[in-house]
Amino acid sequence: MEIRNFSRAPNQPRVKGYTGTDGLDGPKATIARPCAGPPRNDQVAGAFTAFHFTGGATCSGERQARVGVDINRLRAYIQEHTNPPVFFIAAGVILVFLVGGVLFTEAVSNGAGAILDFIATYLGWFYILAATGFLVFVLWLLFSRFGNIRLGPDNSRPEFGTVAWFAMLFTAGMGIGLVFYGVSEPVTHTMSPPIGEGGTAEAATQGMNYTLFHWGVHPWAIYIVLGLALGYFHFRKGLPMRPASALYPFLGNRIYGWPGHIVDILAVFGTLFGLATSLGIGTTQINAGLSTLFGFPNTGLTQILIVAAITAVAVASVMLGIDKGIRRLSVINLWLAAALMVFVFIVGPTLFILTGLSNYTGYYLQHIVESSFQIFDVSNQPDAAAWQAGWTLFYWGWWIAWSPFVGMFIARISQGRTIRQFIAGTLFAPVGASIVWFSVFGGSGIFYELRGAGISEQSADQAMYVLLEQLPIPGILSGVASVLTLVVVVLFFATSSDSGSLVVDMLTNGGDPHPIKLQRFFWAVTEGLVTIVLLVVGGSAAVSALQSASITTGLPFAIVLILVCAGLLKALRTEHPSAQMPMAASLVRESADGGKGTSRTPQRGSESTAAAATGASSAGASGSGNTSESGEK
Repeated sequence: MEIRNFSRAPNQPRVKGYTGTDGLDGPKATIARPCAGPPRNDQVAGAFTAFHFTGGATCSGERQARVGVDINRLRAYIQEHTNPPVFFIAAGVILVFLVGGVLFTEAVSNGAGAILDFIATYLGWFYILAATGFLVFVLWLLFSRFGNIRLGPDNSRPEFGTVAWFAMLFTAGMGIGLVFYGVSEPVTHTMSPPIGEGGTAEAATQGMNYTLFHWGVHPWAIYIVLGLALGYFHFRKGLPMRPASALYPFLGNRIYGWPGHIVDILAVFGTLFGLATSLGIGTTQINAGLSTLFGFPNTGLTQILIVAAITAVAVASVMLGIDKGIRRLSVINLWLAAALMVFVFIVGPTLFILTGLSNYTGYYLQHIVESSFQIFDVSNQPDAAAWQAGWTLFYWGWWIAWSPFVGMFIARISQGRTIRQFIAGTLFAPVGASIVWFSVFGGSGIFYELRGAGISEQSADQAMYVLLEQLPIPGILSGVASVLTLVVVVLFFATSSDSGSLVVDMLTNGGDPHPIKLQRFFWAVTEGLVTIVLLVVGGSAAVSALQSASITTGLPFAIVLILVCAGLLKALRTEHPSAQMPMAASLVRESADGGKGTSRTPQRGSESTAAAATGASSAGASGSGNTSESGEK
């Protein structure tokens, strides 16, 4: 079986003494033969790869031979299964953070708060304009001449049907955040808007507008930037599926060196802390549900035990494998979330929900330009600026930190689609699902809040359970719905952790879409530990600590995404005209052939294919396989 290495440039020297079969020749190891007889490959190399032995040795050299074998086995393992600079630097920095968070909790908390204040005060404008710029760039690509270019060879076709593709996009867009903020955010903005009087019908419309602005087209535009670039460079140009590949037009083969390693390390930090944010808010909501339903104490110790327990579920999912683990949990979770939404729609204020769905959507679309460029001044509007830092900047940082995670997933499932199909489906299908979700849960929350339910007086993790208690149904049904909510959040937690461990491992192994279970186990456990430290550091303000982590880690990767936009545009401009106008190219060929027996399915000439092959070979890519798991957020 061929063993491919995705972390090494074409001419990078192999580990001395290693003889893998990944298509690159390496010297054979000359290691002393033990006195016990001829060695067996399975004894020496285990599950990694065969080593060859030559020569002989006396018994006095047996210990040195064994040491040599162990060192070579370790070096070969590291070389085959990791991208060492990315893996060790990312893991080392994260471990330092974990130790520092435990030993110097107050200092870490104060430092994170200072960084957050600095970003909110001096760089808030950058986040706002960057997110809007990504949306403008994506919409321009949607209607540009590049829209017909496929994510793959010119004759490739979508790997998944439209219905299945939309379903997976919807799954990617759903997550812990929607359950956590589905009720609390619209209600909070209604009762405590950044400007104006709260608790009115106008404030309710404004509150839902802010919510849809945070969960609408802007976050998905951020995901599309990286997802589109990864899909294009991976499936069409043969580069590894790693963020550094999106900068190949600028870096060339240096994506395999330190410039590329830095990009991937930033992606690891963003993904890990963005994931920890989701897991952290999910933990607080699970704790709130257990407290409401079963009287569990809502304390830091309880939350640590929750993280440990559900991380164990995620680890079990990792060890079970793809079909028995993550996919099964994802499908079950999707149907349970849909059932919960339909239940609230039927027994809740149905007419108010339907009316609001139309009104809220229309208002959001009418004011999207105004919302996209609205920046509150710290000196003149301190309260509004503080609101924007706690909500809008947090979300933009969260989405940017999550972009490697979701971007890799949507790139993987979109092979063979055109750029126009990719953008239209990814931008509008999940956004439509989010609008419906918030209209049902947020609209119901606003309905009861304006009638004195007191949802806004509860913490965000309690809001969903308080809403379910307001529904005009028997208490036992309300309890069942609360249990269902708890199960949905737990499954979102487990599937996010499992899928996140896959993505982080891909980022640290150089783009290999089939990482081994041991490393995924390591990253799943690390994700749980980072979540625990953020919760401990935050203490009573745990959610604020999670927000600070997202805003801080998202900032440097926002700069990377800007470069990704420029690199993708530069590469698209080198495409052959036949890829940009397939129908015109087809008609020209028919005319040249006299219109006899020429297929209308465009078969591209060798020019663009050769260009793609040249790009792949010059990059030293190996035409990597496909990611086989989905991720949720």
